This record gives sequence, structure tokens and C-alpha cells, in this order.
Amino acid sequence: MTLEEVLIQKFAERAQCTGNALEEVLLSAKENDCLTVGVYESAKVMNVDPDSVSFCVLATDEEWECDIALQIHFTLIQSFCFDNDISIVRVNDMQRLAEIVGDKTGQLEDAHCCLITNPADGSWEDAALEKLHLFCEESHSLNDWVPEITLLER
Repeated sequence: MTLEEVLIQKFAERAQCTGNALEEVLLSAKENDCLTVGVYESAKVMNVDPDSVSFCVLATDEEWECDIALQIHFTLIQSFCFDNDISIVRVNDMQRLAEIVGDKTGQLEDAHCCLITNPADGSWEDAALEKLHLFCEESHSLNDWVPEITLLER
């Protein structure tokens, strides 16, 4: 096994561990009213106050992979995030993401995009969010510009 293969394997293992961190951050952001869910709602926030956006999560699954309109939205959101230095990740289980960010029933029609914003008073800080930012930076160094995180089942 080459050094590059070892580094990639270790990075893949860490990517799976970041699933816990992502879930923790999403729950904390929801609790602190720093979470925006939905493609159109997220686009509104990005348009009105892009400086408040700290982190972006894009979710899809096999059912939605062929949806051209959704893929165009994802491309535009990714471009916006890159232009504004917003960390961005993908998850491949939209239903699991909806369970995390939804209400008690866990049902959401549009959990394809979630934004984590900074509160105006700056009172909310999260160590797991810093861990996710670091994960994204490390991914960029491996030319993985939109890394994928696996959300663990409960």
C-alpha cells in the first residue's frame, strides 16, 4: 500500500466519524435557531445575508439524483459557497437528514439543503462545527471540493 493510499484510507475513515459531528452540529444549530432548511429558503438567506452563513449541507439520494432542476440548484449553491468561503459537504441520505433537522415526525418535503448560520449576537459557538470546517479544509487539500459525509443510522 502506498503512502497516498494510506492517507486516502485514513481520510475515508475520518469522513465517517465526522457524521457524528455533523449530526451534533445540526441538532445544536436547530436548538439555537441557526438552521435554515430547504433549497429555496437557503437561497433567500444566501441572497440577503451571505456573511451569516457558516456551513452548508447538500443532501440527495438515488430517488433525486436524476432531478436536473435540483442538480442545477446544487451547482449554484456550491458555486456561491466557494465564492464566499462557506464550508460545504454532501450527505447521501436525505431521509436521515430530514429525521435530524425535521420536527418530531422527521418529515420534511425539502431537506436537500441545510444552512448553518451564525447568530447576530455571536453567542453560539460549537467545537463540532470547527471540526467540520477543518474536515472541509483537509478535503480541499486532497482536491475533494465537496466531501461526502455518512450520517449514521439510529
